[in-house]
Amino acid sequence: MGKLAEALRAPAGAVDLSAIDTRATPGLKGNKADAQKQLPDLGVRLATLQEQLYAEGRTGGSRSVLLVLQGMDTSGKGGTVEHVVGQVDPSGVQVVAFRRPTPEELEHDFLWRIRRRLPEPGMIAAFDRSHYEDVVAVRVRGIADRRTWSRRYTTINRFEERLAAQGTVIVKCFLHISPEEQRERLLARLDDPTKHWKYRPGDLEDRALWDDFQRAYSDAIERCSTDAAPWYVVPADRKWYRNWAISRLMCERLEQLGLGWPAATFDVEEQKALLGA
Repeated sequence: MGKLAEALRAPAGAVDLSAIDTRATPGLKGNKADAQKQLPDLGVRLATLQEQLYAEGRTGGSRSVLLVLQGMDTSGKGGTVEHVVGQVDPSGVQVVAFRRPTPEELEHDFLWRIRRRLPEPGMIAAFDRSHYEDVVAVRVRGIADRRTWSRRYTTINRFEERLAAQGTVIVKCFLHISPEEQRERLLARLDDPTKHWKYRPGDLEDRALWDDFQRAYSDAIERCSTDAAPWYVVPADRKWYRNWAISRLMCERLEQLGLGWPAATFDVEEQKALLGA
């Protein structure tokens, strides 16, 4: 595991999110300016690794990457997709935003809609929310009883272990913001007519349940951070750090795959000759 991955990985045992500074910058040597200087090179590196993964998938490989983004409203899930995932070739990426389950989805088990959107070989899938809504949101909002949602931790762990065994690298990031930062971001949306579409009055209902959501996330991270699919807690009050950290984290995880360019399955010189070279 890379150095930043170690710094961001959720601690073993009980997880207390309130003890993790939402403005911290673990793994970064320097300040905002230093992080921003590194971002172009990180973007180029990430794009190259993604293309190598895509090429591997197109030539018979079975490996893929699943980026799971969870966090409170305004924590930056969409921003991460735009600024981190947006650095790579879109042909090798699929972005899925999971919202309230549809009537069809409710007719199946909670993982049904997740399985349908998993990345194919060579692809990176970015999940804006995920199956973790079924142990967090349903718990806090009282949609499912304790017996139902508490049994899902084991189901999730088995699901993710099988997925990892089949060749999918799972990168689960909890974007950790403070209630004060969320308030500022919600007010910024209200002050900007071009951002009103992002604002939901219902966000205030979830905000009133802040402590309950934090406990639910703490439990989910504690119960479902495994060697096959560890959780990373990313301080996200500083957007620039969030973008730097997840870009570097993705590079570290992809580099562990030892990716390269697939060898030609044809005679290169012969093809050149046919082209008159």
